[in-house]
Amino acid sequence: MSPKSRLYTLVKAWKNKPFQEVRDACGDPWLGLSSQALEEHQSWSKRQAISHEPIFNCKGTKLTGSLFRPLLTATDMQLLRLFMEGLDTIAYWYRSGRFIPGILPVPSHAIASGSYVDAMTELILNSRLPVGLVTIGISSIPESDATGAFKEGLLRLRRLGVLLHFLKFSGSIEELHWVTEMQLEGVHIDMGKIRERQLASDVLSQLRQSTYSPTQIYASNIGLVKDLERASKLIADHSYGSIMMSPVSRHQMLQIDDSRIAKAIFSLHPHPHPNQNGDK
Repeated sequence: MSPKSRLYTLVKAWKNKPFQEVRDACGDPWLGLSSQALEEHQSWSKRQAISHEPIFNCKGTKLTGSLFRPLLTATDMQLLRLFMEGLDTIAYWYRSGRFIPGILPVPSHAIASGSYVDAMTELILNSRLPVGLVTIGISSIPESDATGAFKEGLLRLRRLGVLLHFLKFSGSIEELHWVTEMQLEGVHIDMGKIRERQLASDVLSQLRQSTYSPTQIYASNIGLVKDLERASKLIADHSYGSIMMSPVSRHQMLQIDDSRIAKAIFSLHPHPHPNQNGDK
């Protein structure tokens, strides 16, 4: 065997090793990590699905993260396979020289399940990603009878250096309690729903109760220019939605030019004093 072929074999074995370890550690059939699921994972990666929604700072001048949309509608059988795909994508960006944090939505019942948390822990550890690149997105607060297990699951994930976000914050007292008690790093506010109902100003003040608070505000589902204006009034830290940029493939995410995005976004707003070229 030539040195070149030996190197190829070594690299291929190294690439496949994390997924083999994960299958051995948490391969219960009901978790969805069978051999067939792993094969589907590999073929799906090659298809480059349009499933990563770019997130920018509120002015659109910097790419600040990505939301992995397939996990929003994943079934229990799909959950870990898609979670693996999300981690693999974040690792792909990291290996390509881009530090793009990824938000992976996980349903509350999975976080309250010791088996699911065990499996997610193995996947995160085997990804070998730096702290700050992986974020778990929580869609809802748990049922009262699952509160203890839910807290335990969140704390276990946080010990790995995972960030925690609340994805569908409506401003209720219960949600605010969870955000403040668990010190979540991000709160996502749907701007489409803000059109129908104003968010109480005291809720936002409680979210920003301290200049040292870790919680940042994400304005989601921005589909109109007015939504951008409302996000600005909320003093949102990050924004995403169709008017910012539609979902892209994981390779396309690497091609995003922040300056071009900013120019496209700011062109939506008339400027009182344009220069000779009419730019912002």
